[in-house]
Amino acid sequence: MQPTAWHAHERASLVHALTQAGPDAPTLCDGWQTRHLAAHMILREHQPWTQAGANGGPLHDWSDARLQDLAATALAPGGYAALLARIEQAPASWSPWSWAGNLVNLVEYFVHTEDVRRGTWVAGPGGSGVAGARSRDLSPGLQDALWSQLRRGARLFYRRSPVGVVLVVPGGPRLAVKAPPTRPTDDGRLPGTVIVTGEVGELVLHAFGRGLHAGLTLQGDAADRAALDDVVPGPRSGE
Repeated sequence: MQPTAWHAHERASLVHALTQAGPDAPTLCDGWQTRHLAAHMILREHQPWTQAGANGGPLHDWSDARLQDLAATALAPGGYAALLARIEQAPASWSPWSWAGNLVNLVEYFVHTEDVRRGTWVAGPGGSGVAGARSRDLSPGLQDALWSQLRRGARLFYRRSPVGVVLVVPGGPRLAVKAPPTRPTDDGRLPGTVIVTGEVGELVLHAFGRGLHAGLTLQGDAADRAALDDVVPGPRSGE
């Protein structure tokens, strides 16, 4: 039996969120409006060579110029709709994203959908934004698929954590991602473990640096929570 193509489900979710937000809405991606995020998704799938400098390095300016040029087309009449239509299209058969399926596409589309939804939520009047934008009601199948991808990549996502990390879904699975170091810190303190608790989608957002805008609780020594927050931001105290 073929696995459910949840990545296609989240592709549609992203297109819907971008349509609702319009081309000028803020996102959780620093410096990007919705049209920039749309351009990123198109270049990622249809012109992957333009991503050579997306994460920095000597080709960063070149990659950013390609993104800015494509994003600017959204400002012309019908331009934004044309970008969204391209996102709806499956990538060409020669693209690595055409056969990667849930493995590399599911989390990408899920996280960017939330970048749009929660970016709008944060920017709304009084910080309230669009009603219900804090979280979605995810189907059990989608939650299972996201948890599978989170388990697969958790050690990589939390590799820079200076403390132990355990992820917990209330009433569901838990994952010991990283054991605490056995050597004391410079101030002589032995690091402990932070337990990050939340629904699967919220844990995914934390792992991808969006924890500030996720519904989570963190348990552990205050110094350990602060140390984790330095490399993987979590919710503000009281949120």
